[in-house]
Amino acid sequence: MLKKINLLAFAAHPDDVEISASGIMIKHKKMGLSTGIIDLTRGELGTRGSAEIRDAESAKASEIMELDVRENLGFKDGFFENDESHLLPVIAAIRKYQPDILLINSETDRHPDHARAHNLLKRACFLSGLPKISTKFNGEELEAWRPKSIYSYIQDYYLDPHLVIDVSDVWSQRMQALKAFGSQFFDPDSSEPSTPISNPEFFKFIEGRGFQFGRLINAQYAEGLRTVRPAGVNNLSDLI
Repeated sequence: MLKKINLLAFAAHPDDVEISASGIMIKHKKMGLSTGIIDLTRGELGTRGSAEIRDAESAKASEIMELDVRENLGFKDGFFENDESHLLPVIAAIRKYQPDILLINSETDRHPDHARAHNLLKRACFLSGLPKISTKFNGEELEAWRPKSIYSYIQDYYLDPHLVIDVSDVWSQRMQALKAFGSQFFDPDSSEPSTPISNPEFFKFIEGRGFQFGRLINAQYAEGLRTVRPAGVNNLSDLI
């Protein structure tokens, strides 16, 4: 029997969600929602570490975040495209887990995979609602499904958030999940090349972004999301 996931996040690379929206994932899990992450690639082109190391780090981060599911679609890092061969596995994953809320990569960012993933995922969300597109899981035809809400998380480039979520109460846990990707961040004993996120100041950037978004809503720490399509509410008090 397929497991419905209330809040499903997609990521071009393992650690994208942990960097940008792990607090949101943890907070909603504690609120009783089922949560999951689907990584498009194994991050095999990353300057530091390896695909095998990233696999182990993803498993550790998933445990810290208490995810109900995590999958990797095995797309080719740096070379996946917004085409049928990549859209169909994403459509199948959306239909398989029938998420109500979907989080996807930022629409623009330093890494070109992020914007490419955003457009691929946004297109897949529409196509997944078309019943004439056939996708199967274990030989069974999957029903058409379209998420009710789609948001993009904010990555390296600053973008004004449309929604800001207080994650103060889970900040320590979200940082533990992020640090599970130890191969990608500062290690004084590492001989691997430095990258923009392996700088020892990177965690200060993450904390500063959390402070910055938190200040907007009088919270200690927060994470921001952007609406991919208009968000609907029953009444304005739902936004208080």
